Amino acid sequence: MNFTISEEQQSAQQLAQQILSDFTDVDKLKVIEQQEENFDTGLWQALAKAGLLGLDIAEDQGGTGLGFYSLTTLCEEVGRTVAPVPIIPVLVSAAGTLRRFASDTQKDQWLPGIASGATLISAALEEYNNDDPTTPSCSAQKMEGGYSISGTKICVSQAPSAARILLSAQTTEGIVVALVDPRAAGVTLNAQIVTTGETRHELVMAKVQVPTEDIVAIGSEALAAMDWAHLATRTALAAMAVGLCDKMMRITGQYTSEREQFGRPIATFQAVSHRVADCYIDVECLRLVTQQAASLINEGHPARDAVQIAKIWCGNVTHRVSQASQHCHGGTGVDRDYPLFRYCQWARQIELTSGSSAQLTGELGQTICAEYLSKAG
Repeated sequence: MNFTISEEQQSAQQLAQQILSDFTDVDKLKVIEQQEENFDTGLWQALAKAGLLGLDIAEDQGGTGLGFYSLTTLCEEVGRTVAPVPIIPVLVSAAGTLRRFASDTQKDQWLPGIASGATLISAALEEYNNDDPTTPSCSAQKMEGGYSISGTKICVSQAPSAARILLSAQTTEGIVVALVDPRAAGVTLNAQIVTTGETRHELVMAKVQVPTEDIVAIGSEALAAMDWAHLATRTALAAMAVGLCDKMMRITGQYTSEREQFGRPIATFQAVSHRVADCYIDVECLRLVTQQAASLINEGHPARDAVQIAKIWCGNVTHRVSQASQHCHGGTGVDRDYPLFRYCQWARQIELTSGSSAQLTGELGQTICAEYLSKAG
């Protein structure tokens, strides 16, 4: 499979690198981290002005139409700079799903605003003990003019400021995908602090009335929508991990080249250089499996196995690279004021979001065994 990106895609990635670097020096990040939602609105508007929020939004809806693969390169750069912007919940989980499954009216209503940075649509894909939005425990009852939804979603990004939150709920006839107004009667938002230290929200719904115009999909179409959102979100997390781990590896390489013991840089010691080399190998392997998954999704091909492999590698690599980086730094590696610590926090968050490596390895193994059992039978 060819992973070569076009000149236009390459230019978009380079532009993202420049903008993100300008907004993410250590002092700026510390200021943003003191804010409740840990969201750099200035950076978000700069990305919008450059056309980067619309990479996976069609041109007739205000985007550039470069596709999902190009959007994952933006996720990679966000990971490389630990930029405090909700790229994945807004642009992948929500906007990407709307682009592919919403009605033309809904697309015209929401996508231009997302691309311009004027509107935030977030997504709530996770529940307690359930990270699969195709099997929600939230319930929905059909009523005149729409649905009544009850249940709880967790770790919702930008919930208070979002115009709508995309989520799924179970009906007697399958699932429904809806856009819920977080200010609607029956909605309660409770702050949750996640591993990175940022604030997300528990979304509690008690018979929340969702009008028909905010229903995105029902039945088999809703199942397909949530399946796409799930796979795309996992792939975007892996892409973010590529940038994150690559940067941790380079921070470690620079530190070990400058830190001296016994009159020479510790990078010249075999035990240290081998750990940095292992990090490099891990990052490049993660990059390849992530590109494979992103390419398949971008081209509309079956991608489930490729995505599982990418997310398994994502969890394993973020764990190994962050651990090796901290070990090579010694006590400096656990200093909260040292830049590496922020990357390690993000690594832990990504590692366990949308399914751990252990969970996904078990699921993949069951799929493989079931395939052989069916052939044997």
